[in-house]
Order: sequence, then C-alpha cells, then structure tokens
Amino acid sequence: MEWLIPLIIVVALVVIIGIYLWATYNSLVTLNVRVDEAWSDITVQLKRRADLIPNLIEAVKGYAAHEKSVFESVTRARAETLTAQGPAEAGAAENHMQQALKSIFAVAEAYPQLQASQNFLQLQSELVDTEDKIQASRRFYNGGVRELNTKIKVFPNTLFVRNLGFHERDFFEVTEPAAIAEPPRVQF
Repeated sequence: MEWLIPLIIVVALVVIIGIYLWATYNSLVTLNVRVDEAWSDITVQLKRRADLIPNLIEAVKGYAAHEKSVFESVTRARAETLTAQGPAEAGAAENHMQQALKSIFAVAEAYPQLQASQNFLQLQSELVDTEDKIQASRRFYNGGVRELNTKIKVFPNTLFVRNLGFHERDFFEVTEPAAIAEPPRVQF
C-alpha cells in the first residue's frame, strides 16, 4: 500500500504534463493557422491593389504621357509586390509601392481635367478602400504573429516547441517607415 501513493502522484504528474503538452500543441497549431490565414488576406489585398494599378496608370497616362519614368517606377513597384515572398520582401515592396503611388498622384495633381474624371475618381476610391483593407489585414496578421511568437518564447514552451516544428514568424513591417509616414494623397 505504501507504493500506491507515489504511483498515484507520478501518474497524476504524467497526466498533467500530457494535458499541458496537448493543450499547448493545439493552441500553437491554431495560432499557426490563424497567421497563415492572415497572411493570405494580406496577399489578396496586395493583389487587388496591384490589379488596380494598370487602370490607374492608363487613366493618368492619357493626360500625362510624357511622365514615362513615373509609370515605369509604378510598374516596377507593382511587379515587386506581386513577386514578394514572405513578410520581409512584402515590406520592402510596400515601401516602393507607396513611393510610386505618391509620385503618380503628384503627377495627377497637375491635371485638373484628370482630377475631375469619373474613372479616375472611381479608381481613387477603390485604391483608398484597398489601402484600408491592407492596413486592417496587416494589423490582424501582426497580432497573430505576436501571439504565436509569444507562445513560442514563454517558458517552459521554449524548451520543446521548436522540436515540434513551430518557429517564430516575421512581422509584416515596412523597412523604411518614412515611406509610409504619410499615405498617398488620393483626395483632390
């Protein structure tokens, strides 16, 4: 009978540790899926914006065809956005896209007829809506990454979660904050 109490204690400890490991693993899987889903949302919005860019270029090109360098920089930024793999590359592409959009809207300011064009106004509205969705998706993604990274780094999780295949994820950060300090002006 004396051996029964230590056995019960050992079994209880094994059960508690097992439940902890099970709960931790499941919560990490859930967070990992949430981060993947959030990144997917970002890529959808970036693609949506990239799809608007050719129409915007065409609208401006009709009024300012001589601004070839502006159109080329916007086209390069669009291509970079579409080919970005992961948050780090997407952050760099985001810098270039914001700078390119600022330059195209600076060109558009010089043409009052363009500013009054219904097509241009609709494109502006869609771009503003898309930029808002990108920011919301980015906040959701970064929140999920924060939760996942915190769960991975806390003790005692840090002792075993990397062995289970979980790793910290990168935040979707812009590498040059000055590039997005002021969003492109799309209201005339």
